[in-house]
Amino acid sequence: MDLAFLHPLYEHPGPWASVYVDLSRHAEDTPHQRQLTAEAMSRELAGQGADEATCRAVRDAIAELKHSPEPHGRALFARAGKVALDPPLARAPQRDRAVWAPLPRATPLLDLTGEDAVAVVAYIDRRGADFELRSALAREKAGSVTGRQWPVHRTGSADWSERHFQLRVENTWEHNAAEIADALAVCQEETRADLLILVGDDRERQTVHERLPKRLHERVVAARHGAGSRLLDGDVEEARATHVRRHAEAELERFLAARAPDEEGRARAAEGVPALIEAAREHRIDELVVRPDGSDIHREVWIGEDADQLAVRRTDLKILGEQNSWSARVDDALLRSVVATNAPAISLTPVEAAREQDIPAGGLGALLRWP
Repeated sequence: MDLAFLHPLYEHPGPWASVYVDLSRHAEDTPHQRQLTAEAMSRELAGQGADEATCRAVRDAIAELKHSPEPHGRALFARAGKVALDPPLARAPQRDRAVWAPLPRATPLLDLTGEDAVAVVAYIDRRGADFELRSALAREKAGSVTGRQWPVHRTGSADWSERHFQLRVENTWEHNAAEIADALAVCQEETRADLLILVGDDRERQTVHERLPKRLHERVVAARHGAGSRLLDGDVEEARATHVRRHAEAELERFLAARAPDEEGRARAAEGVPALIEAAREHRIDELVVRPDGSDIHREVWIGEDADQLAVRRTDLKILGEQNSWSARVDDALLRSVVATNAPAISLTPVEAAREQDIPAGGLGALLRWP
């Protein structure tokens, strides 16, 4: 997951209010329920020591969502009486929650917004194709392409003139398939889609697939439905979830390969809180790997004002020359560090039936830029 959008959270010192709100329920009394949620989250923050201005900012921001049609939820991060960031969520949180802490509680975003695979669905027939952009938050038209309109259908006759006509049909379809593939490649580049879902007859899908650039072949998914079908939300979600799971599995495989020492006994992966803190201080983390239910996620470490000022013990920070220090959760501290060094992070939640020995120790690991 690219964490660049979190930069505003680390441009100012804390403490921070981090709030996750479920907006997935829509009923007649929804506006009233969301007003109650706004007041409850404000009280929760106040009970944890948040200042009145920040509690009010959070309450007002949630209250403004009373009539929101958003399908999942929203995260809000606030300090000093202002909401600094309020990203929509790609999945609904299990419950509404509010935290007041020295650093933003951003780890849940890895599951709630991370790896929101974007798909372009191409509805193909012999005359052209319609494109539709699908993600957890969007469903919109993404263009169309119209090929040659005549001739497009075969006949059953076998005389020379009909065979000649059928050859022209084939030429027309080959031309149209090439145009569809070109347009689909452009659409993928413009939307940065992770998946291309092809809907149509088997031969039509295959012909378009073959004409796509090779760099896109691994992104193609063939829909189970035939020509004239419109994919249901469940079909698209299944394809998107499969893509996310395979990506997480591939990243775990990278971590496991990097965990093995090289000929000089050095590994290009780290795990365990002390090793990760050291790697973060030295800007060596290339990708943070997180299992949100890991035993070390809630562990407290010590942080300074800058992202690379973190240590297992408070005395270690003083040795490094940092005079001001605060206790913070290790996942919050590591996320701040990787955002500062433009490194990504990934949650291993989608990985199914992973062996315990394959999960980073304590649920936290990292691929390193150098051993």
